[in-house]
Amino acid sequence: MAWWKRRRHAITGRSARGRVKEAALAEADALISLPPDALDNILVRLGIRDAVRTSALSRVWRHRWEALPYLDLHFPRLGGDEGAPAGLWSLDGILLRCPGRVRLFHAELDGPYAGRVHDWLFVLSRRGVEILDLSFNDSFPTLPSSVFSCSRLTSLSLFGCAIPLLPAGFVAFPDLKKLTLANVHLEDYGEYQLEEIIRTSPLLEYLVLTDVFIDGEHIREWVIRAPNLRHLTICSENYYGWILKDLTCLNSAVIDWFDNVVHHDFAKFLSGLVQVRKLLVVSFNAPSAMIPKIILCTFHNLKSLKLRMHFCEQPPIMLAFCLLKSAPNLEKLKIEIYDKEEQKFEANGEFQNALWTDGMCANLQVVQMTGINWWRNEMCFIELILSKARLLRALFISYGGNVVMSSEDAINELLTYKRASAEAQVLFKGKAEEYY
Repeated sequence: MAWWKRRRHAITGRSARGRVKEAALAEADALISLPPDALDNILVRLGIRDAVRTSALSRVWRHRWEALPYLDLHFPRLGGDEGAPAGLWSLDGILLRCPGRVRLFHAELDGPYAGRVHDWLFVLSRRGVEILDLSFNDSFPTLPSSVFSCSRLTSLSLFGCAIPLLPAGFVAFPDLKKLTLANVHLEDYGEYQLEEIIRTSPLLEYLVLTDVFIDGEHIREWVIRAPNLRHLTICSENYYGWILKDLTCLNSAVIDWFDNVVHHDFAKFLSGLVQVRKLLVVSFNAPSAMIPKIILCTFHNLKSLKLRMHFCEQPPIMLAFCLLKSAPNLEKLKIEIYDKEEQKFEANGEFQNALWTDGMCANLQVVQMTGINWWRNEMCFIELILSKARLLRALFISYGGNVVMSSEDAINELLTYKRASAEAQVLFKGKAEEYY
């Protein structure tokens, strides 16, 4: 190509790029002319990293992000950067340049960043942070007491840390609606600290306590009293004295206890859940010690029950029947079956039929059994449900990974079972996906 053609081509290329740049600047200038509230909403939705990048658009955009009335700050871990939280190194500069309040702060903190928590919490408390989500995956530090200075919190989630004692003068979290504690540690008498936090959070609607460990040799009873609570999750290897009271608005609950919890009064605990409409109980290790008194609790509002259990031993079978007896208005039952290598207890048709009572499953319409292995106890339970549930519309079945007979033989047997409901359909869904 002649030199004059190459020169003309280069000039033309630069001109085209210039026109594109001018068009982009014109669009950016048009965007910045939007009403401030609309522009603030756009920048907040972009996320802090992209909002900061708008400063490169033009001179008028250079400091626009600094005028945001509030910030939502997300700093997740990046697997490709040795797990370092993305962008967390810039937090000090962001807080210094943008004086607006911080509505949300979510960070996964490890290594050198864990040591900065006190400084950041001090600033966040002054900026009126509403949603605070902190995760510590490696270091397991003790949080500074400044976390209790964040008085405008509506949501608090903590993972992998120790919670300090309440400071003198702690008043409340008056706006707190969601509290999630997972893999956290409290000092001796920490149960009373949790009781105080929950009691002084009158708007609390969502409470999750998963692997909350409390120091001390003695178990002390303490009360979860939350009149506006709508969801409760308790997952624990140990019993820490929970007593449930005044949960009048409770809609759903998840209860997952290990076998060393059940030396305590499980029926007394369940009595605090009588208002619940949706209930999940994990009973893989349910021993007979907690079974007899359960029928004293009647869940009149319970419409949906999910059980994670197996049919190879007597205790989880007994627990399932006790819960079914205690839920006269139950409409949906889902059983997720945990694989066992052998059936150690025979719960044949005669045994299970003896556990049935009048009015049991009177309103049951849908049953799902996931991960069934065609054990005889499981088949007898299916036969019983089909023969007793007069309003049953559908029974969904999927099989697990340790089946003891072919699916063809099992289905052929199912088709011979009598059905109390003319509308009942048995729907085979194939192999179940893993769910535990």
